[in-house]
Amino acid sequence: MSSKKQPEKENVRPPAPQAENAAAQIPAPAPESPSEAEPDAASAPAGSPEELAKVQARAADLEKQLAEALSQAAEYKDGWQRAVAELQNYRRRVEREQAENYQLALGNIIKRYLPVLDDLERALEHRPADLPWADGVELIYRKLKTILENEGLKRIEAEGQPFDPNFHEEPAEGVESGTVIGVVQQGYMLGDRLLRPALVRVAQ
Repeated sequence: MSSKKQPEKENVRPPAPQAENAAAQIPAPAPESPSEAEPDAASAPAGSPEELAKVQARAADLEKQLAEALSQAAEYKDGWQRAVAELQNYRRRVEREQAENYQLALGNIIKRYLPVLDDLERALEHRPADLPWADGVELIYRKLKTILENEGLKRIEAEGQPFDPNFHEEPAEGVESGTVIGVVQQGYMLGDRLLRPALVRVAQ
């Protein structure tokens, strides 16, 4: 058998692109926009007098705003300090008025017990020695006196002192001078307040 010879395939190469066609396919660069273009001599460069004036104007405006804010803050602070001072003064005034009202009410109550204290003192001055109940009266007197003294009651020492019309009272007629030689009725102070003047006898 005779073999048939296969026809040889020819290697066909595509034609190489022409250089001219390749150059034609490259797009041309787009023209620069006015924003991308270099600034011309007419635009103001950085550091120019116009730009410096704008910065100075902005700085002046900020300084004005800062001064207004500081002034308003000082005003608020002053108002707050005044309010705090007024509140403190109000509290002190209320506390002082409450203390004065308490002392006034206390003085009015204690003043009602002074005649009882006077009677007990007179009874003890003339108590009989052979009666045991007199010791009970003295005990009551001491307890009552202690209670009143704990509330601030103080006896005015009058006998042997120069007559003082602010604390002493002469039963007959007023005197300008002299020495107290006797106490008819004891006088008392409640703290710094005169509760009852001492009724005294004064040497002429």
